[in-house]
Amino acid sequence: MKHSVGFIGGGRITRILLQAFSNKNVKFNDVVVADTDSNVTSKLRSIYPFIKVENVLSAAVQDVVFISLHPPVIMDTLELVRNSVRSDATVISLAPKISIGKISLKLAQVKNIARLIPNATSYINDGYNPVCFSPGFDKVEKESVMDILRNLGHTFEVAEEKLESYAIVSAMLPTYFWFQWKYMEEIGLKTGLTNAESEEAVHQTLLAAINLMYTSELKPEEVIDLIPVKPIGEHESQIAEIYKTKLLGLFEKIKP
Repeated sequence: MKHSVGFIGGGRITRILLQAFSNKNVKFNDVVVADTDSNVTSKLRSIYPFIKVENVLSAAVQDVVFISLHPPVIMDTLELVRNSVRSDATVISLAPKISIGKISLKLAQVKNIARLIPNATSYINDGYNPVCFSPGFDKVEKESVMDILRNLGHTFEVAEEKLESYAIVSAMLPTYFWFQWKYMEEIGLKTGLTNAESEEAVHQTLLAAINLMYTSELKPEEVIDLIPVKPIGEHESQIAEIYKTKLLGLFEKIKP
């Protein structure tokens, strides 16, 4: 395992990864976080007192460097740190859209470059995290990196051109449903359940429904047919159109 880790960017994804490592008691000699917003780093430091808050150049000289930034600012940031990142470092980008090839244009000295699509569920070490590696990535180093990333949950190697698909279908998937689950809990309260009863009903039924769809060996249409009454079925085509329009449109924006 690497001895030091740097995060360039201290936002949500950095917090998710720090929490995942903390849950598993993963130890590094140094964890350095840099962000342009001091409020962000102060909050992180209050939650994870083991991190060091330093400037972006300090984060860039660590053994493993996570690029935890939004795509529009990545290339300019890489230009800023290009002479600080060591040739023997491993650089892991956590963003869609910016390819390994583009990263290599700025960090020509770095052989070991990876891209990971992180998941919010890694916060509880239950992520579904596709990762790809540069063609010349050292095999021994790859296994070392995978050892680190497996702490996030199920981490698996894929072709780079599939990463943005996983971003849409997996990484952002919970956001399409979480708010609906909360509405269902509210319906439970309005129809006579206690808060605890409503939460438990939604929680347990969702788990079972997912298992039924994907482990019962029934065809999807057979699963759907198990419940004859479909109170919002008349709106299904509208909902499907929203998914199609919004998500395929977003995919076009984030693909390289």
